[in-house]
Amino acid sequence: MAEAPATSEAPAALVVCDACPVRCRIKPGQPGACDRYANLSGTLVRVDPLIVVERTLARDGAMVPFLGDPDWEEGRLLRTADQYINAERFVTGIGAGTTYPDYKPAPFIVAGTYDGVDMVTVVTEGIFSYCGVKLKIDTDRHIGAETATVRAGGEPVGHVTTAEYGSQMLSIGGVRHLTGGGKKEGTVTCETMLKLCNREPVELAIDGGSTVIVAAGAAPVVDGIAEERMRVGCGSATIGMFAPAWKGKVDEVVVVDDHITGVLSEHEAGKFLGIAPSGIYMRGRRSTPGRYFRVAEPGSGWGGTDITDPLTILGPHNPKVARPGQTLLMVSTTGEDAAYFVLDDALAPVPAAMPTDLAETVALIRENCEPALCSVVFMAGAGGSLRAGVTRNPVRLTRSVKDALVFVSSGGAPAYVWPGGGITVMVDVARMPERAFGWVPTPALVAPIEFTMRLADYAALGGHVESVVRADSLAGTFAGGRDGEERLRAVGWSADNPWPLARQHFPWSGRP
Repeated sequence: MAEAPATSEAPAALVVCDACPVRCRIKPGQPGACDRYANLSGTLVRVDPLIVVERTLARDGAMVPFLGDPDWEEGRLLRTADQYINAERFVTGIGAGTTYPDYKPAPFIVAGTYDGVDMVTVVTEGIFSYCGVKLKIDTDRHIGAETATVRAGGEPVGHVTTAEYGSQMLSIGGVRHLTGGGKKEGTVTCETMLKLCNREPVELAIDGGSTVIVAAGAAPVVDGIAEERMRVGCGSATIGMFAPAWKGKVDEVVVVDDHITGVLSEHEAGKFLGIAPSGIYMRGRRSTPGRYFRVAEPGSGWGGTDITDPLTILGPHNPKVARPGQTLLMVSTTGEDAAYFVLDDALAPVPAAMPTDLAETVALIRENCEPALCSVVFMAGAGGSLRAGVTRNPVRLTRSVKDALVFVSSGGAPAYVWPGGGITVMVDVARMPERAFGWVPTPALVAPIEFTMRLADYAALGGHVESVVRADSLAGTFAGGRDGEERLRAVGWSADNPWPLARQHFPWSGRP
């Protein structure tokens, strides 16, 4: 449970915390090293409140905006009688405490009847050293080579993985950084992951690359410049999307991109529209008609290349095809860079003022770009001793999760469970309540995790049924404590999340 009596081996004035292997000896009135537990008059207490997410039934099940309901009185579970009666609650692992290494039942095993079915949720704060953060940074700019080391405060905390469509991907943390390097490396890695998961900004430096400031849900800042747009697609995709908009307005279009640079007249879209060949010569490696690889090196210039002058990727026009007065638009995949040219008598592109109707097509590209953001996904292996806090036969929990008999969530947010062995989960931190994560100085990250299932299934997998408490009793339990409501806090449910207790998650939902 969240509170425990002082361990008998400790001196009278001290409490030995058994929530992690550090086993802090905590003086009266003081917190432990992690600030999660404290000695309150000789009793070990979890400092932060247990978080309950709540949605109302008064609106026929409509969802309460996440922390945005104007009628919401944050921090209080008990509101008016009608509001209390017409609400559904789900107990999260945030503030629940731990039972590491789980030789005893999870801190809260809460049962209730939902939609006519007896359900139970096993709640704990897992201590994860096998964990990391996957970081998606929406930018075309080249921020570092694959496998390049990512540093925070000078310490290695991760590496660059690859580029996805309009984004650069980083891997932060992992057991080797947490425990396999030096003590400072482990500490800094843990601090970096904690900030990222709690949506705080972090500055990361990539060896041989850029310095980026990232925070979940915020635009990335690359080398001091805030990114605004995610590219609309590669050069070829951009041609495919907007070719009709260019027909009749310009003779040739080149969409500059580090991945695939597109050429309208050669592209299938241009041929479909009857765009005549322009005699243009593109540097780089021709892949398929109208699609070119490696027209330049990666960088922070046009379309994620290292160029600032787009003409450097062109060779001489073919005099047998090109003609003086021919027009050319060159544009990047975000529309942030664009230039208009007219061929002179020597068939050399000369800069000219862009016609209004052509400028509108560039604006159309910009309009179709999504805002550039940073996304933080927490990933952890929950297949270890944590399972023993749920059941006496841990592998049955793993099998039940794989069989979809158990719905796994983290702070109420749905967790994606990887296929294969163990229980390896990923969760978008932006869908979780704020400041849902903690840490312990082993070092390891502390994250909430909840396992929800039918009560009958819980008994069948060997669960700690003797430790089950009714959900309705929780408020009374805490109200009787010395700090009353402060140990139990309700927050509004995120409208982006499915309700963890809903039938739709389980294979038995269609059965009578």
